[in-house]
Amino acid sequence: MSTKEKVLSILAAQAGAGQTVSGEALAAECGVSRAAIWKAINALREQGLQIEGTTNGGYQLKDDDIFSDELFRQTFASNYPDFSESHIECFKEIDSTNTYAKRILAECGNLRDSSGALTEAGKKYHKAIFIAEKQTAGRGRLGRTFVSPEKTGIYISVIYAPKGGITNPARLTACAAVAICRAIKNVVGKLTEGTSIEPKIKWINDIFAGGKKVCGVLAEGVTNFESGMIEAAVVGMGINIKKNKSAFEGQLADVVGTLEDATSAKISRIDIAAEVAGQVLKIFEEDASSEATHKAIIKEYKEASFLIGRELTVYPLIGDEKSSYKATATDIDDNAGLIVTLEDGSKRTLSSGEVSLKSTNVIANK
Repeated sequence: MSTKEKVLSILAAQAGAGQTVSGEALAAECGVSRAAIWKAINALREQGLQIEGTTNGGYQLKDDDIFSDELFRQTFASNYPDFSESHIECFKEIDSTNTYAKRILAECGNLRDSSGALTEAGKKYHKAIFIAEKQTAGRGRLGRTFVSPEKTGIYISVIYAPKGGITNPARLTACAAVAICRAIKNVVGKLTEGTSIEPKIKWINDIFAGGKKVCGVLAEGVTNFESGMIEAAVVGMGINIKKNKSAFEGQLADVVGTLEDATSAKISRIDIAAEVAGQVLKIFEEDASSEATHKAIIKEYKEASFLIGRELTVYPLIGDEKSSYKATATDIDDNAGLIVTLEDGSKRTLSSGEVSLKSTNVIANK
């Protein structure tokens, strides 16, 4: 760990309590000179971190919810050592983490060779993690805009390129949804006693808490044109964390919320980002390990779903009102398909499309 990383870690640990740390104490703990500490402080300030120096020579980090490349790497490696070698890139601002990851895949060539072994590019980018504090062109399904303001959420994409390729994108999306629910419960559960949250899933890619959408998942495939196989997936996740009334206005405010709206706790963006990235990579490996494990994940997905038993409007062709029909959600199959029962009693399994229900029905499940 560099001196700059050590200084940031020490200051961040004291930020919540509003305490200062003297240059002398920093130098002693880092095992360097006062001049080296001054250089590290200046480097952190150049990154945009607000660090105040006091008259007695102490330093105080004014932002108690900072997000930095160094702190994310420290937290992620500590919590998920099995993935500590993952390629990681963090951005203050980007167009879209999914778009960026897809650009990389378009430029780097195949991630696996004809035998299924990882290429050099594959060794670098399989399980890679890309994180941004703000997106200027965040995307949801079908090119819809995903509002991604700074200081409010965290926007993460991971690249996953399993041997044999991606055979069921919906299954991958469902796994990511379960992983995000696990991550949210883990982070909130470690906060003050009595604080809890029970995130819910709206088929197939939305996470709700407190009756409102707090996270969306967008899985996109990258095809190997020689084999015709979906070689890799880019799985993007946008999580709304901090309260921000100005970010979600009008009709959006009726549907979209944040984790802090759903709890009384103050939630760290670093902790959420590290936990989500780790849980998602972990669950992808779990899902591929055995059919029994996969069925356990689908069971967890069903238990978190709030659609089962609800009356829905189904849109087989998204945006086409004429193709829509009424149905009741009755089950979710092993491939994450939503089973619905129509008014005439017949059943259909949805592997694509969209379903909707009134927001009042959603809020009733908080």
